Amino acid sequence: MAGRSRNVSVSETSRPVLPRHAKLKFDETRQVWVILAPERVLAPDEIAVEVLQLCDGLRNVEGIIDQLAAKYAAERGAISADVIAMLQDLADKGFLTEARERTS
Repeated sequence: MAGRSRNVSVSETSRPVLPRHAKLKFDETRQVWVILAPERVLAPDEIAVEVLQLCDGLRNVEGIIDQLAAKYAAERGAISADVIAMLQDLADKGFLTEARERTS
């Protein structure tokens, strides 16, 4: 897999984003959020959907964790471990990648 490895290592400095082939959409029929990818569908839970909605390629994981910790008045360390583990799992399955700087 030269060039485009799926091996993304998620850290607080990562800027996660869904890859081009994947879309986070609300399924009106089932009334659930899903990630649609070619020949694959994933139905993340409510918390995962909230995190994924923040994965815009602009925010880094540190910012996402800080935002969630403030919103839920929760201990940052616990949120950090859970968010990084969840994002790493999605990256390992090909549902998340790292935003790259674009050059014009």
